[in-house]
Amino acid sequence: MKRIVEIVPARPGWYARWRLAAESTRCYPVSLWALLEEADGTGREVIGVDCAGQWPGADDATSGSFVRYLFRTLESGPPEDAESPPPPRLDRPTVPAP
Repeated sequence: MKRIVEIVPARPGWYARWRLAAESTRCYPVSLWALLEEADGTGREVIGVDCAGQWPGADDATSGSFVRYLFRTLESGPPEDAESPPPPRLDRPTVPAP
């Protein structure tokens, strides 16, 4: 089992690309980066969690298979296959605002 060592917000412009079908991809903005560590401390990896709550290796990733991360400057705009963030999932508990 891996453990989260650190979480940092993603800079605007980062996207996670997912393959939906042989010739179809979709990009979602990356919300945060997480540094994961193996339970025995032998290895670490960085993963991005997109605005749909998906990450490479997740059991419940609904947008197909992960392809890659990509960065686009704000001036160049989003990728052609970018999708707006999905509406919030109602099956997740919400934390009331302070």
